[in-house]
Amino acid sequence: MSSVQELKKKACEAIDKNRDKIIEIGDSIFAEPELGYKEFKTAEKVKKAFNEMGFKYQDGVAVTGVIAPLKGKQSLAKVSVMGELDAVVAPEHRCADPLTGGAHSCGHNAMIASLVGVGYALAGTGIMEELDGDISLMAVPAEEYVEIEYRNQLKEEGKISLLGGKQEFVKLGVMDDIDIMIMQHTGVRNEGDPKAVVGGGGNGFTGKLINYIGKAAHSGGAPHLGVNALNAATLGLQAIAMQRETFKDADKIRVHPIITKGGDLVNVIPEDVRIETYVRGANLEAIQDACMKVDRALKAGADAIGAEVVIKDLPGYLPPVPNHELMDIAFENMKEVVGEEYSQYERPAGTGSTDQGDISQLMPSLHSYFNGAKGVGHSKNYEIDDKEVAYIAPAKILAMTAIDLLYNNAEKALEIKKNFKPSLTKEEYLKDWCKL
Repeated sequence: MSSVQELKKKACEAIDKNRDKIIEIGDSIFAEPELGYKEFKTAEKVKKAFNEMGFKYQDGVAVTGVIAPLKGKQSLAKVSVMGELDAVVAPEHRCADPLTGGAHSCGHNAMIASLVGVGYALAGTGIMEELDGDISLMAVPAEEYVEIEYRNQLKEEGKISLLGGKQEFVKLGVMDDIDIMIMQHTGVRNEGDPKAVVGGGGNGFTGKLINYIGKAAHSGGAPHLGVNALNAATLGLQAIAMQRETFKDADKIRVHPIITKGGDLVNVIPEDVRIETYVRGANLEAIQDACMKVDRALKAGADAIGAEVVIKDLPGYLPPVPNHELMDIAFENMKEVVGEEYSQYERPAGTGSTDQGDISQLMPSLHSYFNGAKGVGHSKNYEIDDKEVAYIAPAKILAMTAIDLLYNNAEKALEIKKNFKPSLTKEEYLKDWCKL
């Protein structure tokens, strides 16, 4: 039987051997971005790689997801390794899709590249035959909570139940037999930043669809006969701005609405105005309090103009819960791969959100960050700058961490599972948070 270090060395050698293929798929996905629940070409690229490795897989999971289950010597525990398929909207990016404005300005292409890299580490290397647990490689759709109205339409059509891909995986039962989930995310490296960071917290949020309903009239000839829904919306948004001093700094509240429809014609008083927004916060109590204030402000705008407003709350993402036992294991591997001087243990909790937060409330979960990009995230100037850090290093560290967890009767995985206390059961999560 090989030692754990021998298995990890073998995994890294396999990743290095397939370096060009890993970089190729990362670059190819970057060049052809697709938004959430539309990632059909990206899923095909994942399936092509899995076919080459000889993996059996399930596709079409939550519309576009792909899952390759790998069996170990024993099935004492099961680890999921995740990567995200979708892009964000950055229409001025050089690789933006001309129809959707989608662009990989958040590095999800690198996440899929590293997921595929973990596959190469385990394909035909004999590593799985020496592990006492199973590994499930999961390419997951729709992490970015965008195009809310479109996704809500998919929900109303019965094609999905939830707007986030990992949320939908939970609903579908995909995570029922998973004990631990590990993943990584690409970050921007500025001067003085580490190459890699293991773990860190963030915000949760509630999504909102807002529809102001007025009354159409000729905007030049008889505006007094109309009810201007755009004016009502403008007042509502200004009222939200006036609430900002009531948000406590420690709660990290963020409200950032966009108007997706401001009217129909310039010479018609707007009667149908639509807004999408998040209400983000560091904890559920703060999110609920901010939602109450936001709703109150939106209704005030309608009341002032004599319009109606319909506010639809949608379950967003829960705040992430860092798991320090997992972080300890991954950090040792991180130091080995990128160097201790370039590694950081836990970044300060940010104000962004991810559906990994939902998973972290249900099971032990690891979310590390690899700063292989330059520019500004979610913008036109975001580029993968260091492919070794963005594509290759994460694949090695995820594979090494999975090996650590499942080696020697899956001792570490079972210990972490035993020590973990979920915030919610699956049933409570679906009922109380997802409102299903």
